[in-house]
Amino acid sequence: MTSSITGEPVHHSIADVERDTGLSKDTLRVWERRYGFPQPTRDAQGERQYDDEQLTRLRHVRRLIDAGHRPGRVVPLPLTDLLQLDTQDRAGRMQGGANPSRGRSRTAAPAPEPCPDIPRWLAMLGQQDVVALRQSLQQALLERGLARMLVECVAPMNLQVGQAWIEGRLAVHQEHLYTEVVQGLLRQAMAQAATQRPLLAPRVLLTTLPGEPHALGLLMAECMLVLEGCHTVPLGTQTPLPEIVAAVQAGGADIVALGFSGIQNPREVRTALEQLRQRLPPQVHIWAGGQVPAMSRRAQAGASGWQAMGRLVDIPMAVAAWRATQSVRDGTHG
Repeated sequence: MTSSITGEPVHHSIADVERDTGLSKDTLRVWERRYGFPQPTRDAQGERQYDDEQLTRLRHVRRLIDAGHRPGRVVPLPLTDLLQLDTQDRAGRMQGGANPSRGRSRTAAPAPEPCPDIPRWLAMLGQQDVVALRQSLQQALLERGLARMLVECVAPMNLQVGQAWIEGRLAVHQEHLYTEVVQGLLRQAMAQAATQRPLLAPRVLLTTLPGEPHALGLLMAECMLVLEGCHTVPLGTQTPLPEIVAAVQAGGADIVALGFSGIQNPREVRTALEQLRQRLPPQVHIWAGGQVPAMSRRAQAGASGWQAMGRLVDIPMAVAAWRATQSVRDGTHG
């Protein structure tokens, strides 16, 4: 692609690509060495420069990794193959199926009915009509309640916004605008929900590991926990392991809930979780939520020290199971 003003090819710095895709500079450099992609040129100062085609390809790679594909499988693929794979994945999600990269479907809850307001919300977002978007989201929240709003509206809207961004129908600033509007709405609704029920165990500390900057999924999980009457302790994103351990020791957390979007190296994530498991007392549970590539089956089989949860609807069941176990163990929760 060329600039419509100068006619020169458009190039993006590594910082631009990081902001646009959410892929860290270190990740881009590692992929360049390991997979031969991306293949940036260098400017006069020796800094990496990426063209529009590479940026588009990286957007699709990021999308597929978020859906659970291994970086080693998708990073080397040409754009045509990435588009085909992304289309197959989206079709599978629309049908409520499991991630096709996993080979075998797991039992899943039926897919919720598509929210009819999503196309209208996307149009408002494209026009930057913040007032109308807030009002319409607020109305949907009043009609559905917070739990249904999260599952039926926000989660599928997140997918639609991500797809529109990949296809170039939404710019980065519009994606950021959407995140800000939704976060404001959810925080207000969560605060109101918290006043309507007493705080009970478990006490859940929420954060992400270093290199995982995405906060919206973590906030959605916190909303579900608050609706279950849990005492939540949000630390924000990218908390170093020693600080997570210190926060657990200081506050007496029962569960550490970590959010993932799939952009991190699965091997590094497993290593960090194993280290965290070793540093935390055995009675402190670890929940790994969101897209956790190459870990879910291991965790669900009980072969690891954490529990993987890929869906918002898994949270109420996990809380109920924790409370039931504690009630049997010591009779203090229930």
